[in-house]
Amino acid sequence: MLTTILRRFFVVPLGVAMLVAASVSEFPVVQAQENNVVVVKNFMFSPMSLTIKAGSTVTWKNLDGEPHTVVNDAGLFRSSALDQNDTFKFKFDKPGVYKVFCGIHPNMKATITVQ
Repeated sequence: MLTTILRRFFVVPLGVAMLVAASVSEFPVVQAQENNVVVVKNFMFSPMSLTIKAGSTVTWKNLDGEPHTVVNDAGLFRSSALDQNDTFKFKFDKPGVYKVFCGIHPNMKATITVQ
């Protein structure tokens, strides 16, 4: 009898709480998987390599407290300094491999492959 009472008052609510926690924790993961978004955080581009189809637009979003820029090494595009939460977008019309770096912190590098 005591075992049944313990199950009803502790085990069942605990199971429900675990299910709710699992479903809530998945929400940010789904939300973070936006198409063609490169996050700038911890002085890195993430992902560092992205493959897209021609005609697609890539959005860079700076989540660092420091400003960053998005620069193509061939001079095709260059953003202004992006403060925290600022974004820069570029539409890639032609297939190719595009090397990108931060003009302020040149050690930050990424590659966009357009198919």
